[in-house]
Formats: sequence, structure tokens, C-alpha cells
Amino acid sequence: MEHNRNKHLFAIFFSVAVHATLFALASNYQFGFSGKPDTPKAEEQIIFMEVLPPPPRENIPEPVRPPAAPKSAAAAALSLHVPQDSQDTTSAPEHQPASMAAPSAPTAEEWAFAAKYTNKNSKGYRYSWGQQVRSMMGTAVEGPDQGVVRFRVEIAPDGTLARLDTLWTTSAVAEQLARKAIENMPPLPPTPTGKPLIFEKTISFTPFASDAPPIYKDDCLPDPPMFRNPFAWDGRSAQVRDETAPVAKLDPQAMEECLRQLPQDSIEAEMAHDQRVMDQWGQNELGH
Repeated sequence: MEHNRNKHLFAIFFSVAVHATLFALASNYQFGFSGKPDTPKAEEQIIFMEVLPPPPRENIPEPVRPPAAPKSAAAAALSLHVPQDSQDTTSAPEHQPASMAAPSAPTAEEWAFAAKYTNKNSKGYRYSWGQQVRSMMGTAVEGPDQGVVRFRVEIAPDGTLARLDTLWTTSAVAEQLARKAIENMPPLPPTPTGKPLIFEKTISFTPFASDAPPIYKDDCLPDPPMFRNPFAWDGRSAQVRDETAPVAKLDPQAMEECLRQLPQDSIEAEMAHDQRVMDQWGQNELGH
């Protein structure tokens, strides 16, 4: 009886051992081969570097330069016979100062017209007087002597100089030349109105500007009113708004006399007028 019991226990133990072995083999097959094998680690290598000092400079060999190509006979002869002056670099030319010759004096016909033109404070007479002065001053040269001078002039009814005052000047030389020319002016015709002629005149003694001929075609139009601040007050008198006076129109007879005196404007005068307008207002404004 005891023997049979031991025999059954041994059989059960043996069966459990076999099943456990089979289960272990099956687990190793399922989980051991499903994953990827581990990558073998690379062996670490240790490298030692030794920094050596540079060699002495005297031990460095000089680089070998190729020999220069021999000059041809023509090139050698050319280098020997080239003068020294031709090898120097050409220096820049010196700056030549600008200059403008004096304009021609007014002709007898121009003075005859100026002596009869009464519009705009004897406009033609004033222009001819300035041209006469500038023509006697000579050539204007760029430099410290160039300049502009403005005079206040009074001409007697017989054409002689009654008074001359310098308002301002930018060059003492220009003023001296202008005064010398005025003192030596030839006899001038009487003033157009038979009365003293008082005006201001600018004489330009520069190589960049000249007194261009005036425009006469608008001389019969009334002068635009001069702007005056209507609210200006001297601080003492009563505060009254100053109204601008209306522009006075010429009567038909005076307009006819004015139109009769108008000359034909020259091309030079038209060009000078257009240039003055462009300088004052700019070409862009004229184009719009």
C-alpha cells in the first residue's frame, strides 16, 4: 500500500517536472527569439596625441622660384629707349577760372526807344542805363573780385547823374569798377517823362549771371496790389482793419497810349523771362 502511494507521488512529480520543462522551453522560444539581438558595443579606443614645437625658422628651406623669362630683344630695346617724361603719370589739368565778357553797350536805336518809353517808371531807360554801366566794367572773372552791387540812382531830367548811393555790395572791386564806369558814362538822353528818374539797380559783375532784356508785353496791365497785413497795429493808434485798396484801371485813352509804346519783345527777352520763372517756381511746378 505504501509502495503504491510512493509510486503515484513519483509519477505526479515526474509529470509536473516534464510539464515545467516543456513550458520553460516554449517560453524561451516565444520570447527569446521575438526581440532583436543586442548590438554589440564597439570597443573603445584611446588615442594619445603629442604636440611637437615648430622647427626653427632657419631650418625651413626657401621656396624655389621659377626663373624669370628672358626679355626679347625688342622689349629690352624699348625699355632702354623710353624717355623718362613719358613714364610719369599725366597730371590733372589746372582749373581754369570761368569768365564772361562785358556785354555790348546799348545802340543808338535802343537809347532812342528808352528815351520815349514812359511805362513802368521808364523801364527801358533803366535797363539801358544798367547795360551801359556793365559794358564799361570789362570782363568778369571767377575769383575773389567777382560780386554784385546794388545802387539807388537819381537821374536828372536832362540825363545827368544827380545822386548815387550804394545800398549793398558783395565785392569792393565790383563797386569800384561800377562807380568808375558811372563817372565816365557818355552823355545820356533826357528822361522819358521830363522829370527826375529815381530807381534801384543791381549790377552783376560775375561770370555766371547777366542782366537779361526785360519783357514789355505786360506793362499795360495794372500792378498787383502789394500785400499788407490788415491786422497790423502800431500799439498806439486805434485798432482799425486796413482794407486793401482796389486796383486802379487805366482809362481808355491812357491804355491806348500805353499799348502804342509797347515794342516787340525779342527772343532773348522771352527766353530770359522763361528762365527766371523756372528759377523762381521750379520746372516741376510749371509742368503741372
